[in-house]
Amino acid sequence: MFEPIYIADFNVVTPIGFDLDSNWNALMLNQSGIARHTIGKINEVYVSKIDDYKLAEQLGNESIPSDFSRLEKLLYLAGKPLLEKIELTDRTAFILSTTKGNVSNLSEGLTDDAYLFFSANKIAQVYGFKSKAIVVSNACVSGLSAVALAKRLIQMGQFDDAVIFAGDEVSEFVLSGFQSFQAVSDEPCKPFDLNRKGVTLGEATAAMYISKKKSSLEILGESSISDANHISGPSRTGEGLYRSILGALKEATIDSSQIDFISAHGTATLFNDEMEAIAFNRASLAQVPVNSLKGFYGHTLGASGLLELILSCQSLLKNKLIVSKGFEELGVSQSINIIQETGDKNLEIILKTASGFGGSNSAMLVKKI
Repeated sequence: MFEPIYIADFNVVTPIGFDLDSNWNALMLNQSGIARHTIGKINEVYVSKIDDYKLAEQLGNESIPSDFSRLEKLLYLAGKPLLEKIELTDRTAFILSTTKGNVSNLSEGLTDDAYLFFSANKIAQVYGFKSKAIVVSNACVSGLSAVALAKRLIQMGQFDDAVIFAGDEVSEFVLSGFQSFQAVSDEPCKPFDLNRKGVTLGEATAAMYISKKKSSLEILGESSISDANHISGPSRTGEGLYRSILGALKEATIDSSQIDFISAHGTATLFNDEMEAIAFNRASLAQVPVNSLKGFYGHTLGASGLLELILSCQSLLKNKLIVSKGFEELGVSQSINIIQETGDKNLEIILKTASGFGGSNSAMLVKKI
């Protein structure tokens, strides 16, 4: 039996706020970061993008290296409130989750800068991490997988605690890729809705600190299963996600009736939303309140799992269910309980799910102590 691992601290940087509190307040006011932007040569597309002027204001007189990329600056800001309180040792793991990192640098001929470990090492150096940086890049489950990896490394005795960073930004490269799939919505995304038209991309960074020291949130269980269905499309039966949920429940030694709330992946694409609805039904979770935060933040790729886990933990601590923004009428074949209004509910255990390209799926259960 492995010892319990606790979530001790976290922070997020997004288009609707440069820290956790401002994000939470914006969510309570139903404010979305999605708006029309021009990304490279792509004009007037709906994305959730952090304002560069506000970013410069936040950085102020911060003494960070002059060669930090925009993404690395955002990662630095996400981690700062945590790292100011943590005493780093050679037993503290540092994990970075990202799918594309500084991929935009390739167009400027900065080949070395595009390596994901390059960004990880820069962040590790500026904050003084003593252990070797670890990079997790597994499509859109990366953020959740990074937390699961950190938990397992601690339980295996390799580390005592861990800091997990996650981040991705909206770029012409990523946006054009999703457009080639004809998967980008021409309006703000509507997860699980009958009239959904596809994904809205977003950007964010997030940071979380976990350790063996008892805190108010415990990671009860987690599991990751690949269904290997298709390079981009999920299993039509929800097999990988269903098995991931079962694996998390098994480790947590609870059953599905004890779950109070689900934070779904909810990309607003036809196949993802349908697959999740099927998986939730197969796991006897049809009646559990569920939301997607993509209507507020867009799909933040490698940051999404950690960003949404953090905000779900905040929901747990605040006993608050957040509306699934953009949802009006159920657009999946299986009945699920979409949250249609932000409100109060006593919460004890939450389930966070994520799914991504290549058939990757992850599930994590967190309990309020």
